[in-house]
Amino acid sequence: MRSPNMETFKQQKVEDFYDIGEELGSGQFAIVKKCREKSTGLEYAAKFIKKRQSRASRRGVCREEIEREVSILRQVLHPNIITLHDVYENRTDVVLILELVSGGELFDFLAQKESLSEEEATSFIKQILDGVNYLHTKKIAHFDLKPENIMLLDKTIPIPHIKLIDFGLAHEIEDGVEFKNIFGTPEFVAPEIVNYEPLGLEADMWSIGVITYILLSGASPFLGDTKQETLANITAVSYDFDEEFFSQTSELAKDFIRKLLVKETRKRLTIQEALRHPWIMSKAEARAPEQWKTQPAQLKTKRLREYTLKCHSSMPPNNTYVNFERFAHVVEDVARVDKGCHALAGAHDTLQDDVEALVAIYNEKEAWYREENENARHNLSQLKYEFRKVESLKKLLREDIRTTGASLGGMARKLDHLQVQFEALRQQLSADIQRMQELVGSSQLERGNTDGYGLGSMFHQDTSESLSELLKRSHTEEILAGLKL
Repeated sequence: MRSPNMETFKQQKVEDFYDIGEELGSGQFAIVKKCREKSTGLEYAAKFIKKRQSRASRRGVCREEIEREVSILRQVLHPNIITLHDVYENRTDVVLILELVSGGELFDFLAQKESLSEEEATSFIKQILDGVNYLHTKKIAHFDLKPENIMLLDKTIPIPHIKLIDFGLAHEIEDGVEFKNIFGTPEFVAPEIVNYEPLGLEADMWSIGVITYILLSGASPFLGDTKQETLANITAVSYDFDEEFFSQTSELAKDFIRKLLVKETRKRLTIQEALRHPWIMSKAEARAPEQWKTQPAQLKTKRLREYTLKCHSSMPPNNTYVNFERFAHVVEDVARVDKGCHALAGAHDTLQDDVEALVAIYNEKEAWYREENENARHNLSQLKYEFRKVESLKKLLREDIRTTGASLGGMARKLDHLQVQFEALRQQLSADIQRMQELVGSSQLERGNTDGYGLGSMFHQDTSESLSELLKRSHTEEILAGLKL
């Protein structure tokens, strides 16, 4: 990928130009707060991104990634994409001053409705497609399209305006330059990301297919019990249109999803083809919004409500935050019940659905914790058994070492004893040889002739060699006999 040019950020205190207000949201290394520009009084969202202080550190975002996000945001200007207003930098943070998008998430808005027509769903998908189309014409891939990054500018109007946010993973795609990475949210990533294959604009189209599936059914097509199972379902493209979820869904809508959830990127719909799909082009433009509620085919939003509740209340392995926004809404609904029977009748069903969803989530979590506890207990028992076995082996080894040491000590003592015996024998033999030499010498003197002297010398030499051989043999045999004891 092309590295963005070195971006220049204002090296001034953002607090000198903006009044920083309440926190709107947070992520792993970023916090978003409401702010007001002092000079104009206009409201914005200030995104404080924690900078990585060294290459070795894993805390914070490296400057190159922040520069890439800023570079892309400075290139885009579209009604369905969040707008960057300004950028400040201090020692620890880079602060992006962004357009304030206060309408909440699209899925939260739709989940609060009693029902949803396909025409309404199509109008929102069309806005998403328009925003992505603008990005793709600039060769920019978002790479993190998911419900929480699809926000509403103002939810008080009948058909709110959609804004695509969070360009932290976005990249410019260059022709002929291969780009690979493993990132994104498992539930929405394309197979080529999971398989670490070259990436392009097609990955966004897969995510749009997943979003459309959830929007129409309230069910996630590839979500498994674990992240590994989810990724396996994605690579196998393992999903179907369960009649329980899609009984009221048109064939055109299913065809739209099928053509997006295609593993081979070349056969997947492009953004232009998606915009020309009959499901997008036909019904949404044929009737005015006020006519949609009279149509018979209404999609129930109960499952979508359960899905959003589960997303906000569950704690996936790669997250540490809990969003309590939905619970606050429930408390507010309970407070309104006290104001009258009419409000009670309208809020009762919604509250009951929320409670059932929470109970279902609690039961699921309880079962998971029970299973994990049982696995941990089994593993601990196995470890204790292995520890006891190792201790027993250590004890046996120590006993063997002691026995071997005792045997070696005995052998050393026997060897010392044999050496003493050998020395005594050597001294005795030496004395015997000396006496025999003296005897031979005396006999030679008595004979007093040359031949006799030669014969005595030979006799003396033979006797010495025989005695030496006897000494060596005796010594060897005695040592061997001692070792056999």
